[in-house]
Amino acid sequence: MQQKIARIKEELQGIGEMRPGSLTKQYQKPAEKRGGYYQISYTYQMRSRTEYVREEFVGEVQQQIKTFKRFKKLVQTWTDLAIAHARLKMKLAKGKTD
Repeated sequence: MQQKIARIKEELQGIGEMRPGSLTKQYQKPAEKRGGYYQISYTYQMRSRTEYVREEFVGEVQQQIKTFKRFKKLVQTWTDLAIAHARLKMKLAKGKTD
């Protein structure tokens, strides 16, 4: 478990730019699919936010969202391992005192 945690920490150190949210393409005239634009929607500090994204930044924003999802997954895995490790330590300590 400690080795897995160490690998996660190492991967987290190399994580690049990230941001939460989802990127969608919207249309000013949806029926005609005209006037398309991109927007990112996310919640930060308990506030919902929406921002417009220029087309030349769509690829970059998609990568930042992907990186954020990876970050969240790594943190969740680390937390799961930390809890399991703490439980195991307590169980082993309890066995020594019995």
